[in-house]
Amino acid sequence: MRRRHVLVSALALLGPVGSTRAASLSPAPLVIRQRILANGLQVVALPDAGDATVAVQVWYRVGGKDDPPGRSGFAHLFEHMMFKSTRHMRAEMFDRLTEDVGGENNAYTSEDVTVYQAQVPSHHLERLLWAEAERMAFLNVDQLNFDSERSVVQEEFRQGVLADPYGRLFNALPRIGFERHPYRNPVIGSIEDLAAATLADVRSFHATYYRPDNAVLVVAGGFDPAQFDAWVDRYFGPLERPAVPVPRVTVREPPRRRDVRVALRAPNVPLPALAVLWKGPPASHADAPALRVASALLSGGESSRLNESLVYRARQAQQAGFEAALNVDAGLLVAYAIAAAGASLPRLERLLLGEIERLARSPIRADELDKVRTKLLTAALERRQKPEGRAAAAGQAIIDHGDAARADLELPALQAVTGADVQRALRRHVLDRRKAVVTYVAGDAAGPR
Repeated sequence: MRRRHVLVSALALLGPVGSTRAASLSPAPLVIRQRILANGLQVVALPDAGDATVAVQVWYRVGGKDDPPGRSGFAHLFEHMMFKSTRHMRAEMFDRLTEDVGGENNAYTSEDVTVYQAQVPSHHLERLLWAEAERMAFLNVDQLNFDSERSVVQEEFRQGVLADPYGRLFNALPRIGFERHPYRNPVIGSIEDLAAATLADVRSFHATYYRPDNAVLVVAGGFDPAQFDAWVDRYFGPLERPAVPVPRVTVREPPRRRDVRVALRAPNVPLPALAVLWKGPPASHADAPALRVASALLSGGESSRLNESLVYRARQAQQAGFEAALNVDAGLLVAYAIAAAGASLPRLERLLLGEIERLARSPIRADELDKVRTKLLTAALERRQKPEGRAAAAGQAIIDHGDAARADLELPALQAVTGADVQRALRRHVLDRRKAVVTYVAGDAAGPR
């Protein structure tokens, strides 16, 4: 099963560290070579002669926000479809080209992108480049492959949304958090929309978005740059750029004008839960690093503030968290808690909001801030030890900022975050903004799905 997107995930500790102790951990700048082919394909190379492996990633600028009206889940569907047969590859051959030589592959879909990732020994790079070009241009979008992968995605929905006691809650949050932007459509889609789709719908979507001028090829690891350029020109250069431009989402999400409350019910909910949503800034916003640090302070690990306060001291929650989900066009800030046995949702809501306000208004201890930043930076540095981590950093920088070189600014920006920055960002994007409060209890299903 390919990895799928989930809105509220366990916090990924991505970023830098604090002042004195972290300074010695600063990484060397990434060695980045960028170019654009005549057909519009962006190519990013991060060579390192010391690596015995290479990471090959293709970032397509198509995500849940690009799903056609009434056809939610199409981007996610193609995350699966791309592993089926092509003009010269049988179904699942991509697995054979990676796993059978000691490598691996994966893929994921988010609101903004669909990303295909593979790692193989360096001497297998050429055949992997050929395979990526092959499935970009010559995927077999036929009824058999469509029916097969549609069934897989529908089963993922049943398992991840319907069978999970809190799946319906987290699946409903985008539709409640966003009012106009297509980010409000959950990336996983819906069984009904997928069932209503036709082969013509799917072929149109593939032709619209899976094309060289809508993709970024990122390769990191042990390879010769000149040989790499020749292979890219050979396999990707002949691919045609369609005459019709790629459609782009232009909807702007408006500020929330008033607080709202939404009551959701679902079967098999063992204990009540709640979520509080605020509209947030895009990933490129200057406050993004401070919001990431705020998220880590509130819910990054066992000693985080929400865990200590709501779970251990007050014993009102069995789980609590905060996530800054910052997308390319707009973000969503999510605080949530699953009640402990005997806890009341009104009290849990007061505690949850009170802890966030305390972080925003009361002084933050220097040692607490330094611990969180150090943890973030260490995790980021560990990822960058491997080609796949360096490739992912460069790819994300292109999507968020338009330039792979911006990846080198991520860690210094997080290192520079102060307690005052965290508090200013929380006041600006949380305390001074209207919110949506969502309660979730056992009962017959109701409300957004």
